[in-house]
Amino acid sequence: MSIVLSIKNVDKTFGGLHALGDINLDIEEGKTHAIIGPNGAGKSTLLNCCIGRLIPDNGTVEFDGKNMIGLQPHEINHAGMVRVFQTPEIFPDLSVLQNVMIPALAKRDGIFKFNAFKSLAAEKSLEADAIHTLEDMGLGEHIYKHAGSMSRGDKRRLELAMGLVQHPRLLLLDEPTAGMARHDTNRTIDLLKRIKERGMTKIIIEHDMHVVFSLADRISVLAQGRIIASGTPDEIRGNPKVQEAYLGGAEL
Repeated sequence: MSIVLSIKNVDKTFGGLHALGDINLDIEEGKTHAIIGPNGAGKSTLLNCCIGRLIPDNGTVEFDGKNMIGLQPHEINHAGMVRVFQTPEIFPDLSVLQNVMIPALAKRDGIFKFNAFKSLAAEKSLEADAIHTLEDMGLGEHIYKHAGSMSRGDKRRLELAMGLVQHPRLLLLDEPTAGMARHDTNRTIDLLKRIKERGMTKIIIEHDMHVVFSLADRISVLAQGRIIASGTPDEIRGNPKVQEAYLGGAEL
């Protein structure tokens, strides 16, 4: 078993609020690990500690055996840990293709050497990879459209393409189907299953249990900033502590 990400004894407080308490979590290579829990459980705080947006009060976040604590978000991204956010962070006035080429070029050239608009005008070598990624996400017909004109579901898939084109070692997905209609959700599940078949390691934060149980190899449950259970989907589905914390005792 190869561990890509190892979170050890991570604590985080905001004033008097103990957002995370003694989090220990290992993410296996090639697996999809879902993190679930009620609103305010600390899920997004945990991801922000992993990608350098927050610095834990205690503990370490080891990616490929190296502690990421103290590194800047762009340094962690460049190391191969890429996050796709809940709210699409796209360039609405640029084309869909340009949106995907920007992170690909920034990843290759490094953030301090990269001039997005100058590079886009001159760079062609990554265009084929960007187009292939968009087609893979079912966005081939939108390549030359303005990104801002797309539906919410397509914008979410564009954000996913912007992450995938960087060829991450670990992809962190923050509620990838939030706000989607059911047909868009099912389409996104199918896309993520294809990615899963290729062996990419993923962490997914998600409230939709249909999405979680369709994709996850393992699930960890956060409640009040602490992990109360980790296991396979079947183990989590039948865990009374999880049922109580998540749905007041009802079955998942």
